[in-house]
Amino acid sequence: MPNWVKVVFQPRWIALAVAALAFTALCWSVLAPWQLGKNTSTSHRNQQIADSVNAAPVPAAQLLGGRTAVPRDAEWRKVMLTGQYRADQQSLARLRNQDGKPAYEVLVPFAANDGATYLVDRGFVATPTGGVVPGFAPPPSGVVTIQARVRAPEQTDPARGPRTEGGYLQVFAIDPAAIGPVQGIAFAPGYLNLSDDQPGGLDPVPLPMLDAGPYLSYGLQWLAFGIMAPLAIGYFVWAEVKRRREDKAVFEAGTADPSAPVDGAEVTPAAPEITPEAARAARLADRYGRKGQ
Repeated sequence: MPNWVKVVFQPRWIALAVAALAFTALCWSVLAPWQLGKNTSTSHRNQQIADSVNAAPVPAAQLLGGRTAVPRDAEWRKVMLTGQYRADQQSLARLRNQDGKPAYEVLVPFAANDGATYLVDRGFVATPTGGVVPGFAPPPSGVVTIQARVRAPEQTDPARGPRTEGGYLQVFAIDPAAIGPVQGIAFAPGYLNLSDDQPGGLDPVPLPMLDAGPYLSYGLQWLAFGIMAPLAIGYFVWAEVKRRREDKAVFEAGTADPSAPVDGAEVTPAAPEITPEAARAARLADRYGRKGQ
């Protein structure tokens, strides 16, 4: 049986090979796609934001009318709509952060002339401490025309649904599907972030930074790790096979002709027969510069 076969089929090398292949499969099927997917979605979002900055607003019904979900390519688009705020049904999104300080986002239904009711995010209102609802100006009464950006809804945790506190309906996620049934309103999909200087606006929610983040490099690193793991096992197996061949050569040289040199070391004809242990000691002495005993 070839020497390398004996090495490869040792239990420890089999275990290491299985572990390396499992790690490679994890890198290529889970870890790398996870990071590359985040890079793709972040890049797509950044491109949508960049395209929407200078784009002219379109009627909200053109993007959201008759739909049950926000189209992927509609998020961050500017829309305009005319109608009235329903100021008596405002709600608050809790646990928000504005420049590192606690804040609420104020939400209000907007009954548009197109027949739909939209959930509008008026913007931030700062709070001196979490849980204290500050005072803020009501939205204007009467018919107004507003511009806003389309946003996909946030995901509601079933254990943290809407609740009334401080005189307002408060939510942890801006999710029209969770807020609407409590208020008796069938909202259009998604919600709308008011643009700057709009009627009823508070401190506007800024656009996110157009930064793709480190996801692409992380994904490539996981792919590289997946390649390196089996290569490392192969290298260690090769090193073990090479060592065994050297040991075998020393052994055969010692048993076939005791007077023959061992790895370059001179052996006198009068020397006793070289045992495998002595041959190995001589090889190590020659390799590492240590004197044999």
